[in-house]
Amino acid sequence: MTVARPPVVSPSEWEAAVADLHQREEAVAAELHELEAARKRLPMVPVDPSYRFEGPDGEVTLRDLFDGRSQLVLYRFFFEEGVDGWPDAGCAGCSSWADGVPQLGLLHARDITFAMASPAPQANLQAYAERMGWTDVPWYTIRSETFTTEMGVDEWFGLNVFLRDGDDVYRTYFLQHGPMVQAIGSVWSLAALTPYGGQLEGEDVPEGWPQAPMSFWYRRHDEFDEPPPSARDA
Repeated sequence: MTVARPPVVSPSEWEAAVADLHQREEAVAAELHELEAARKRLPMVPVDPSYRFEGPDGEVTLRDLFDGRSQLVLYRFFFEEGVDGWPDAGCAGCSSWADGVPQLGLLHARDITFAMASPAPQANLQAYAERMGWTDVPWYTIRSETFTTEMGVDEWFGLNVFLRDGDDVYRTYFLQHGPMVQAIGSVWSLAALTPYGGQLEGEDVPEGWPQAPMSFWYRRHDEFDEPPPSARDA
């Protein structure tokens, strides 16, 4: 079977086709920016900060998962009995998505913790993380039976976003729409899920939202030596 390829055209035809596509891309980008602005204006709901999880060092709470930061993106990874590959491997779709998780240092610099949670025992999670090369990603076993149902992830995958204010924890966003989740992978796309977003000057944000100039953010992940705007009063 011959593999199909795009048609061959003249340079002028190619440039016209690309220019047309650029216009459509700009329109999509504008709509995405509007979505991000609307996400920052969502209300939030208090949640129990004492939901229990298990990590490599023992039992922890939802509040502990923030690891001292104010924002948490928690990915419910489908890894439990009944999943294809059990007990040695998690969901292939979740695994493919987790392979695209960005450099965590860049998220930490934005006052964001990213972590994963599954029902599988820690031994299974750690063994699979070793196999897949995810040893830098915190991965917790869900211990509170009500967490998955109350957070909308009693089955399949899901992204829950939380904000910590002192000892109080709030749920700010939830995403389970497959095509939207598939588009997430860069540090900017994950930051866009959080209430404070990219914290970049010029973003459409509510009054009082923390922001910093572009020069603050364009650094190597190991060169952030000062707290991000959202953590300066912490």
